[in-house]
Amino acid sequence: MARIYIGVGSNIERERYLRAGWQALQQVFADCRCSTVYESDAVGFDGAPFYNLVIAAETTVSVAEVAAQLRAIEFAHGRPANARKFSGRTLDLDLLAYGEEVMSAPVELPRSEILLNAFVLRPFAELAPEWRHPLANMTLGELWSEYDASRQPLRAVAFDWV
Repeated sequence: MARIYIGVGSNIERERYLRAGWQALQQVFADCRCSTVYESDAVGFDGAPFYNLVIAAETTVSVAEVAAQLRAIEFAHGRPANARKFSGRTLDLDLLAYGEEVMSAPVELPRSEILLNAFVLRPFAELAPEWRHPLANMTLGELWSEYDASRQPLRAVAFDWV
C-alpha cells in the first residue's frame, strides 16, 4: 500500500467540482483525508480565483495507473482533452507524491509545484508536516515555515462538503 497525495483545484463552479472530485477519489482510493480548502488567485494567467486542497489516500496500484485514474476523473468532470496548462479548470487533479518515489516519467514525482506554489505547499504541509521532500531534504513543515507566503496569499474557506 502506498500513501499518495493529490493536489485538487477548481475555478469553474468550484464548490460543485470539489465535491464531485472528493466523491470520485473516495470511490477509487482508500483512507482518503483532505486538508483545509484554500482560495487563491489564478497563477500564470488571468482567471477567476481557485479553490485548492490536498487529499491524502492509500493505493495498491502503480504510479501510471494512479495518473490514468486521475485523468479519467478530470475528463468525467468536464476537463477538455486539449486543456492548456495555464487556464481555468472545472477539476484539476495532480499527483504530488507517491510514497517517497522520485521520477520524471510517467509523471514528475515529487511534483515541482510543491516547492513553488503556496496553494500546494500549505495544504500538503497541513496534512503531512513530517513528510520529507526527497529532493529538498526538508519536511513539508520546514518548507512551509520558510516559504514567503506574501507572494501568493491564501484564504481558508469554510467549505461545506454536503
